[in-house]
Amino acid sequence: MDLSGAYTADRAAALSGVPKSTIHWWTRNDILIPKISSTRVKLWSYADLMSLRVIYWLRRKKTTERGTEIPPSSMGAVRRALKFLAELDVSPWDGTDPALFVDESGKIHLNVPAGLQDINGQFEQAEFLNLVAPFTTAEGTRGPDLVRPRPELRIAPGRISGSPHIAGTRLETRALAALQGDGFDEGTIHTLYPYVTAAQIAQALDLEAQLADNLRRAA
Repeated sequence: MDLSGAYTADRAAALSGVPKSTIHWWTRNDILIPKISSTRVKLWSYADLMSLRVIYWLRRKKTTERGTEIPPSSMGAVRRALKFLAELDVSPWDGTDPALFVDESGKIHLNVPAGLQDINGQFEQAEFLNLVAPFTTAEGTRGPDLVRPRPELRIAPGRISGSPHIAGTRLETRALAALQGDGFDEGTIHTLYPYVTAAQIAQALDLEAQLADNLRRAA
């Protein structure tokens, strides 16, 4: 699956929701090597973000809605899932909402698995993981939706190196967060970018606050 993007360790951790220390451990132990760059400055791809979620979820004990515990999946299941993602030659990003799921055996599903009920955007069974939907870890980190992190924000693998941005623009959310960090309030930021709405700016800052919180919690 050639879904380009270029994320540093901090951004890969914050967006996937997986702690940065865990990501580095997996790299050192050849579990997941960053696809964009594995040299001194490591860069993870957009597909790597989903792979990070796959590894984390498969290697954790899970509990179904009925209270049934599912033991951690084997490394064989992890390898199967990562191999499938690497070899996937069709993109689910065709202008519609992507549907990529993994089950506890490491099998990847390109559509919503049979019997899986969508209730208010959440899937009720623990046997499957939606690779794009918001992702929460045992450490309390919360990876956002990897396509629509907020209603007015988007992440597109081939656009702005996969950086979260305001829909219909090339304005990255981290650029607005940098202005806020320099002391600009939301009203002043809006005067600098009058072509976006106050609501869009607020969502961008909220997303960046969530990503920063992920890094603080993991630390």
